[in-house]
Amino acid sequence: MNKSFNHNHPYHMVTNSPWPLLSSFSLMMLLSGSVMFFHEKNINLMMLGLISLLMCMFQWWRDVIRESTFQGMHNSFIMKLLRLGMILFIISEIFFFLSLFWTFFHMSLSPSIEIGSKWPPKMIKIFDPYSIPLLNTIVLLSSGISITWTHYSLINYNKKNSLFSLYLTIFLGMYFTLLQYLEYKEASFTISDSVYGSIFFLLTGFHGIHVIIGTLFIIISLIRINFNHFSNNHHFGFEASAWYWHFVDVVWLFVYSFIYWWTY
Repeated sequence: MNKSFNHNHPYHMVTNSPWPLLSSFSLMMLLSGSVMFFHEKNINLMMLGLISLLMCMFQWWRDVIRESTFQGMHNSFIMKLLRLGMILFIISEIFFFLSLFWTFFHMSLSPSIEIGSKWPPKMIKIFDPYSIPLLNTIVLLSSGISITWTHYSLINYNKKNSLFSLYLTIFLGMYFTLLQYLEYKEASFTISDSVYGSIFFLLTGFHGIHVIIGTLFIIISLIRINFNHFSNNHHFGFEASAWYWHFVDVVWLFVYSFIYWWTY
């Protein structure tokens, strides 16, 4: 009998894995290489760390998928704990963005004399909130609708609609990223143009990174749906990506409301 099943508790005792240690070393190489790239313009160590980290991520998550889908390790109790873990992770992300918004309101509600006691600062030409930012808002909210459609399709055994709606979500996520890239290219200010430029690019940039990560998360879910890894009551991998995507949607509403519309 497999030792992993020979216990009298509902917990999943994971087997020995090299990926946590190797991922740590890869991350150290990536960060050290990034510092080297900033100072010496040498990209070799950074790329080695990035490739190594991506390989560890792929193999680590492959093992998790194998344990949950093919070995049946993720029972209802484990699924409950995974949901709790994802909720706590999203709460930590909320506090991360809360710190950035705190910085924004601290500077905007009482602008210092160094920036002309005015918000936005003098000589800063801000974006029209009714152009690309409004389009991005519509795109991201539409993607929230399409990923909800995917969830209901999964629950109702409709694989065709699940795949179609998830393709649509991925397209909208990529379109959002493209629009933000074009917005950055058209910007008349940079991250070094006063505290406004720093806050603007920090908030929108970190949100953009979260959109890219969320899009990759959804792409993995699409592949797993295509390989029939999910059932109507066992699809937490997709559910976690949907929660994350809705979180990204809500954060964007605050970004649009305050960084673009309220400032304008």
